[in-house]
Amino acid sequence: MQKQVIEHGGLPVGIAIPDSGKLRFIAVKFHVIDLDERRFATVGELKAAIRDHLGEVRPIAA
Repeated sequence: MQKQVIEHGGLPVGIAIPDSGKLRFIAVKFHVIDLDERRFATVGELKAAIRDHLGEVRPIAA
């Protein structure tokens, strides 16, 4: 695992950093700040959490 930028709707919303066998999310956008510092098993799980958190798949900037 390596750190990587996480995007939603084509915009970067944070980064995922390897941490004790999981990925720790560092939010860089207010819309996903509630997920900041949470750990996820996979990038897919992280992206699903972002979609669920935002309520629907749509761009953040409108």
